[in-house]
Amino acid sequence: MVPKSLRVWFVIHFVLDVVSAAPLLVAPEFTLSLLGWPTIDPFTTRLVAAALMAIGVESLLGRNGSAETYRAMLNLKIIWAGTAILGMGLTLISGGPPLGWLFLAIFGFFFPVWIRYRFLLRRRNGTG
Repeated sequence: MVPKSLRVWFVIHFVLDVVSAAPLLVAPEFTLSLLGWPTIDPFTTRLVAAALMAIGVESLLGRNGSAETYRAMLNLKIIWAGTAILGMGLTLISGGPPLGWLFLAIFGFFFPVWIRYRFLLRRRNGTG
């Protein structure tokens, strides 16, 4: 059984990911310059936008899935958030852009949410 609250979190995550990804995908230089980003690499920005879009859209598509579907998506979200936190943290402590702390905070917010639900699904269903 998948908690209704987790299904709601997946829809919220879809909205946040797509709203964040769309302008980065279409106009990375313009979007990041509005945010005061000092160095802009459109290739990398669009690659990150594609990952955000994929994870967000899959969150919406899979929102009515089984516990097994949710476990797989939560694994992906945990790996994505964890490695993003590590990468952003390393960049920020070596002098990355100040706005990066906001992105780190967003990933830092979702990381424990996904871990909590992953363990909750493990206990409810008795499987890994």
